[in-house]
Amino acid sequence: QWVYNILEKKAEADRIVHENPDPSNGFVLVPDLKWNQNQLDDLYLIALVHRREIKSLRDLTAEHLPLLRNVLQEGKEAIVKRFGVPGSQLRIYLHYQPSYQHLHVHFTALGYDAPGSSVERAHLLADVIDNLAMDSMYYQKRALTFPLRADEPLFKKFQEAGKV
Repeated sequence: QWVYNILEKKAEADRIVHENPDPSNGFVLVPDLKWNQNQLDDLYLIALVHRREIKSLRDLTAEHLPLLRNVLQEGKEAIVKRFGVPGSQLRIYLHYQPSYQHLHVHFTALGYDAPGSSVERAHLLADVIDNLAMDSMYYQKRALTFPLRADEPLFKKFQEAGKV
């Protein structure tokens, strides 16, 4: 609901750094709640796409390339304009598994070791775009490795299925 409140401007409207209102290829860029916005060393923003049917990386196909390219380009432009941090100094990625089921993209300072920015969980947006350009169904076919904590319900389901 937090995501929808932001997208509908019922919450955090004053925190929006950039918005592309297009319903198919648009998004809202907001500072992550973990970032206090006082220094750029731990810069952390989230792009929330307007499309509600895209839950995660697994849902993406080549049809979504215009959306993903918009997020990448406009997100970088908005961050350099507002904070003076160029795209070459950003890590731009999606999580798999995501912490909530609505497609969102993380923008963090390259030097900041943000939670979940490690290779086991983060998929660089530029790589996602390239993979989908090569194969529209890439993320429906590819095995994706991801870490789970022992206390997570999904881990318990893997244990019950004998997959751990």
